[in-house]
Amino acid sequence: MLIPAGQARPRRWVSWFVNPFVHKRHRTSAIRSSVRLDVLPFNAFTLGRHSTIESFSVVNNGVGPVLIGDNCTVGIGAVLIGPVSIGSDVIIAQHVVMSGLNHTYTDIQRSIREQPVTTRPIVIEEACWIGANVVITAGVTIGKHSVVAGGSVVTRDVPPYSVVGGNPARMLKQYNAATGEWVKPPASSAVNLP
Repeated sequence: MLIPAGQARPRRWVSWFVNPFVHKRHRTSAIRSSVRLDVLPFNAFTLGRHSTIESFSVVNNGVGPVLIGDNCTVGIGAVLIGPVSIGSDVIIAQHVVMSGLNHTYTDIQRSIREQPVTTRPIVIEEACWIGANVVITAGVTIGKHSVVAGGSVVTRDVPPYSVVGGNPARMLKQYNAATGEWVKPPASSAVNLP
C-alpha cells in the first residue's frame, strides 16, 4: 500500500502526509526540488542542520536507514541506498554511488530480480571528502578525516586520516601523528587497503 507494485518510490500520499511527521530533517537543511526522495516511514531518514542534498540525487531507505549528519553536502546526481550513515562535516561530490544493498544470485532457477537482497551498512565517519564518481560498496567504513579520490571504487574499509584512490581503492597517503605530516605508505602496504 505504501509503494506501487514493482517500484521503489513511495506513493505521493506517503511523501506528502506521512514522511514529514516521521523523518527528522533540520529546518536549516535543504533538499533541492529535483531530488528523488524514495524514503519510506518504516526505515529512518535524517538530514542534519545546514546539510544539503543537491539536484538530481536519489536517496532510498527502502532496505535500510539513510542518516546524514550536520554540515554535509551530497553532490549533484549522487545515489544513496541504505543502510548508509554519514557523519558531520562530510563533502560528497557529484555522481557518487553508495549502496548498502546487494542482490543475491545463487539460485540459477530464478532470475536475480526474484531473489532476496542482502544489506551491509556503509559508514562515512566525520570530516571526510568523497570525490566525484566514487563508488562505495556495501559494508565499507570510511574512517574520520579521510579522502577518497575521484573515480575510485572502494571495496574495503579505509582507516581514519587516509587518502585512497583507484579501482579497487588503495592507500595513497596517511597522516602521521608523530611527524604531523601526510606521508606515502611503504611500497609494500600501498598495494591494498587492510
